[in-house]
Amino acid sequence: MAARTPASEEGLSGTNLERAGDHNQRVTLQAIRARGPITRADLADITNLTAPAIANITRRLLNEGLVLKAGRLTGGRGQPATQLIVNPDGAFSIGLNIDRDHITIVALDFVGQVRFRTSREVHFAMPDEVRAFVAETLDILRRKRLIDFDRLIGMGIGMPDDLGRVRLPHRPEAYEVWSEIDVQALFAGLIDAPVVLENDAAAAAIGEMQFGHGMQSRSFIYTLISAGLGGGLVINGHYFRGADGRSGEIGFLPIGSDAQSETTLQDVVSLYALYERLARHGIRACVPADLESLSPQAQAVVDSWLDEAAQHLYMPFLTLNCALNPEAHFIGGRMPAAIIDGLCARLNSLYARLSDRRLPPVAPVRRAALAIDACACGAGILPFNERFLPIREALMKSA
Repeated sequence: MAARTPASEEGLSGTNLERAGDHNQRVTLQAIRARGPITRADLADITNLTAPAIANITRRLLNEGLVLKAGRLTGGRGQPATQLIVNPDGAFSIGLNIDRDHITIVALDFVGQVRFRTSREVHFAMPDEVRAFVAETLDILRRKRLIDFDRLIGMGIGMPDDLGRVRLPHRPEAYEVWSEIDVQALFAGLIDAPVVLENDAAAAAIGEMQFGHGMQSRSFIYTLISAGLGGGLVINGHYFRGADGRSGEIGFLPIGSDAQSETTLQDVVSLYALYERLARHGIRACVPADLESLSPQAQAVVDSWLDEAAQHLYMPFLTLNCALNPEAHFIGGRMPAAIIDGLCARLNSLYARLSDRRLPPVAPVRRAALAIDACACGAGILPFNERFLPIREALMKSA
């Protein structure tokens, strides 16, 4: 039997509240996903549910095709115990990330693996263009039978809240339409399943929580570096939205001591900021792939930008750390892994100098597990959240 871990620490504890049946099934499914292959006895131990309750729940999960038997555990007393795993083909979802510089679509299976991915590097794509791209992708998925559409449970969309409002170089005036349209309605007719809309940074943080480093870190800060700069907070295994759903959003903090400054943090720390820095040195870069193989001259520019970015992020990150006391701070987004790693290394080096100060321990800054497709994958996980995963919102819903 697996070593017992307090269920409250894992977020895998059952409940006797009104929505107990739904919540206990979600918790059991999450435990199988996190610990599988796993026996029913170990599930009861982890979730604090009774053996009969676990037997009923796992029977239902097996009948619905959400979990599979994965052989028997031998070597103990009595009959060998059946082990269970999540069925990758048990459910599927579509994740769509819309941003000012790209459109990315992924198809996820029930264990969070990407079955299909496509991306279009396009600046300021209009709604009709994005819808056509999604329709074309869904047609490919159907024709090639890459996923089972009978088990498609929904589409998640991750996009910046301010997509149509923030003015950026070369942004067409017509792009403001993104602030006026019903985005969910735009895509609802393409699939016979719900469409869920979320802020892109929140989607990325939720994805990291459910299928990334969040499996080991229950409380963390998430910073998303994309065309802009966003963020999110996960506290005790739950995404913390804040009063207006904008927790962890540091991109609009003013730079410098003047609170009225029009220059914000995302004006200097973002993909667009890095492209602009390279352009000032005569180096053309307009998509993340341009940052993969750099000349020595271009690398020197990137290194200089990283030094400045770390200095700009130093105090906002430190403030969040002291306020929340997280286990970790993850950075994700569309920047190449080497650049994110370079930024993390610089920040950790700066924080190492604080060891003699009377401050809470500074959480290590690391590259997020979902990285370059964080928003698309996080968006794809949203339908799983709605239907299957143990989240506080599902527990508290009225019947």
